[in-house]
Amino acid sequence: MDPVVHFEMPFEDRERMAKFYRSAFGWQTEMLGEEMGSYVLATTVETGEKGPKRPGAINGGFYPKRPDWPAQYPSIVIAVDDIRKAIAKVAEAGGKILGEPMEIPGVGSYVSFLDPEGNRVSMLQPIPMNWHAPKKKAKKKTAKKKAAKTKAGKKRKAGRRTAGKRE
Repeated sequence: MDPVVHFEMPFEDRERMAKFYRSAFGWQTEMLGEEMGSYVLATTVETGEKGPKRPGAINGGFYPKRPDWPAQYPSIVIAVDDIRKAIAKVAEAGGKILGEPMEIPGVGSYVSFLDPEGNRVSMLQPIPMNWHAPKKKAKKKTAKKKAAKTKAGKKRKAGRRTAGKRE
């Protein structure tokens, strides 16, 4: 099954919207810049490297209303393994895809659709989890350790070459 992983709602005034959800529900909001479409991230539950820490809970976001975008209503986002295959399945099942998938930097491929009842829903093919986890720095080997390792390796190889030979 493909799980619901996110929600979205449109806004006309992002400051007003963020203030409302912070005040009414205690959500945290993060205002992203124009390079990210002036999107607002909404954190509704404590999150770790692999997503929400509480099973079944999701976070979401808010996007600006635009006159040229269709069906701007609250919606849910469903995670899929392959967005192209999911688009085909949605169309075969009677849904209508709203535009082409777009790449969201650092998040994945995203597209919205209307289900047969007219509900706007979205799909996301997320990039692999832990993409944002800090990389472990490679430890520098000292010249002394490298030399010792090289000598040990040479001894093992020499031992393998002579192990099967009888004198």
